[in-house]
Amino acid sequence: MKILDLFRREKRSAADRFSSIMAAHAGVPLVALSSIGAENLSMVYAATQAIAGGLASLPVWVYRVTPKSRQLVDDHPLMSLVRSGVNHHQTWPDFIEWLVAEILLQGNGLARIETDGNARLTALWPCPWRNSSAILTGSGRLVYDVTEMAGIYGAGGRMLRFGQDDALHVRDRSDDGMIGRSRLSRAGRAFATAMATDEHAEASFRNGMTPSGAFSFEGKLSEAAFARAKQIIEERFAGTSNAKKVLLLENGAKYAPISVTPEDAELLESRRFSGEEIARIFGVPPAIVGDLTHGTFTNSETAGRWFAQHTLRPWARKLQAAMARALFTEEERRDHEIEFDLSDLLRGDPESRWKSHQIAVAAKILTPNEVREIEGFNPREGGEEFSEPAAAIPNGGVA
Repeated sequence: MKILDLFRREKRSAADRFSSIMAAHAGVPLVALSSIGAENLSMVYAATQAIAGGLASLPVWVYRVTPKSRQLVDDHPLMSLVRSGVNHHQTWPDFIEWLVAEILLQGNGLARIETDGNARLTALWPCPWRNSSAILTGSGRLVYDVTEMAGIYGAGGRMLRFGQDDALHVRDRSDDGMIGRSRLSRAGRAFATAMATDEHAEASFRNGMTPSGAFSFEGKLSEAAFARAKQIIEERFAGTSNAKKVLLLENGAKYAPISVTPEDAELLESRRFSGEEIARIFGVPPAIVGDLTHGTFTNSETAGRWFAQHTLRPWARKLQAAMARALFTEEERRDHEIEFDLSDLLRGDPESRWKSHQIAVAAKILTPNEVREIEGFNPREGGEEFSEPAAAIPNGGVA
């Protein structure tokens, strides 16, 4: 058997894993970043949460597809998990949020599939990838060894083994087609540089002292004169209640404000660039994760559409394909499909949503009652009929 997973099995504390990242800028060869250490970077956390939270918020449906129609299968076991929870601890949004975060930070998301005596899906149990190993058997199939966690599988600490037919395994881009590789490892130097910049900024604030200004006097002050000057400054000019007061200086005293140094400005710019670089690696527009440096109302709205089309949609497609393969029976794979309903993202934009409904009704794609069903309203009398389009009148208006 060939062990594909390169993660070490020995236990290491979060502090140990974090220190391995810091070694990257201390002359030690760059090592793989841990998810625990990487999420100390606000941009890593924000980008991960934007993608994981966005996908977790979407409605999920199971359909039976025929050449001419598509029918909702509301009684499918997967729909039961979506409504009532995937296990004793997680709701569907909790599970999807966890799974996607695992894929983004670890490169792989793994869950054990539980079925009843009739091979019907009953639960999905999370298997943290850092506690897992994938093994390629002689038959060419994968087997997973997972160290049980207390509170999920039982007492914890025991080894659980199951095959790929009992696993939901979703990968980030893979080098061998079997095990995904995380973005933290692919772009490790970018993340390590961001970590180093953050550490430098933290040390500067912790150890440095940057006063807002300086008083200078002609000649050397006696201890009594120095103490008097210090007392006057603190009592009359320090604190919010003394803000904007006029300074009265004597005996040739001068005051010079101290602004941001070029070194400080360069550090701020480096941190900003590192944030943009991390957002680019995760495929998230900076405006989505709160970086509005280059944001306006118009381009932030466009960034939201870009995020839905080019970030959430590819991830939704990946999840749909992996779940259909793992959670459907062989017979169901022929005519069933899973859909993460991206149209629900329009609920945050009522104007665009109702305009699209208006176009659908006018084009006789949807009836008014079908629109009401989408919006969660009860049907109304006559709502099953299509409305006739309004007749045009000469002045360019409508009748």
